[in-house]
Amino acid sequence: MRRTRLALQGWLLSVRDMLTSAGPVLLLAAGLLVGAYVWLDPQPPRSVTLATGPAGSAYAEFGQRYAQALKQDGIRVELLHTDGPAASLQALRDGDADVAFVRGGSSQAGDADAANNNDADAGIMSLGALFYEPLWVFYRPGAVNVASAKGGSAKAPAQAPVKAPAPDVRLTSLTQLQGLRINLDQPGSGVPELMQRLLQANGLGPDTFTASNLPPDAATEALLAGQIDALVLMTAPESPAVQRLLRQSGVALADLPQADALARRFPFLQTVTLPRGMVDLARDLPPDDIGLLTTTTALLTHEDTHPALRQLFAQTAQKLHGGAGWFNGVRDFPNTRTSELPVSPEGDRAINGTPPFWQRHLPFWASNLLERMWLVIGGLIVLLLPLSRVVPPLYTYRVRQRVFRWYARLRAVEARLDEGETNASELLDELDELDRVASQITVPLAHADELYALRNNIEGARRRLLARRDQAPAFVS
Repeated sequence: MRRTRLALQGWLLSVRDMLTSAGPVLLLAAGLLVGAYVWLDPQPPRSVTLATGPAGSAYAEFGQRYAQALKQDGIRVELLHTDGPAASLQALRDGDADVAFVRGGSSQAGDADAANNNDADAGIMSLGALFYEPLWVFYRPGAVNVASAKGGSAKAPAQAPVKAPAPDVRLTSLTQLQGLRINLDQPGSGVPELMQRLLQANGLGPDTFTASNLPPDAATEALLAGQIDALVLMTAPESPAVQRLLRQSGVALADLPQADALARRFPFLQTVTLPRGMVDLARDLPPDDIGLLTTTTALLTHEDTHPALRQLFAQTAQKLHGGAGWFNGVRDFPNTRTSELPVSPEGDRAINGTPPFWQRHLPFWASNLLERMWLVIGGLIVLLLPLSRVVPPLYTYRVRQRVFRWYARLRAVEARLDEGETNASELLDELDELDRVASQITVPLAHADELYALRNNIEGARRRLLARRDQAPAFVS
């Protein structure tokens, strides 16, 4: 038992000596690490605001998916419903949102405002384009025929003769909207401004049709009730209103053969094709390929948003938008090819680069901490390597000092012995006390020889004292 106790005591003393010797180096490293942590701020806020657009829209649906995905990493996503992409972009500019879904062309309200918009968007970056957002023009074919029979003008004379109804014809040009009651989506969605530019390019002014600005759900009901003749939406195909209207009998989707020409005039627009049977193969909906105009919706963020959050959103976008869709193949999105704004480094790395292995195997907080702090950790290692060389000498000094400190007392006893002024009994008592103390000193086995050397020197002094006392009768006793 005593042997075990002594072994444990020796081990604890060795650990204490090692910690004490390495203490200054460890404190320096800890101080530098804490300072770097505070300066770099590697851990992001635990909540983030995402501007999604109107409630019930495709944006809102995607916002829910992002919230569920980021919840697994301990990030709470607050969804901010706005009137549309333009309002979401403004919320990003004002600092009311950290991330936002914004449709291409939303920052181009008009050519006259281009310079002001560029200034306002100076701190805004893209995390990549996420998906196509086509321009859907739904209409009632019978209403188009009636308008055509009246001469295609909303101001046609009431007494004009009306010909017998012709078979329903397809709306293949925006000029056929002349004379119709059209819903241009609600203000803030960006659709009224876009349609105004497209209709002006087709020679239609605001007095050639009757416009309304109902939200998508109300506009859908109005179209089905015959209260309007056509409605315009610009949203992803996942939108509930689009899904309903594509399957609704008595409602048709406009095919625009001039889509390529319009895309040339407006660079933020592109052309896509809705393939035949894409909506419903069993019902063969649509019965033909339909050409559509489209923009790409991007995930925008502000430069003040924490880099770790930008990285997490970009990685989540890869998971949510990387599959095939109605208008794209696998891995066509997210991409950086169609970004109107500068792409953030986090978005570019997530889309075009290869994630480090630690991001694939570590939880978000650990991989983020490693990515943000690896340079500091590497610098500390380089700094501590030369400093660590002083630790072994310090350790050796502390252990040896535990033994060598008693040599001063032994030397004092020997000096008094040489002077011959102290009686032998007193010197023997001091040597016995010194030997008792030395026998209780615990040192690592590597330094045991120094302890035994001390005890041998004490014993040597005792023998000298006894020999001198025996040889010199005059020695004070």
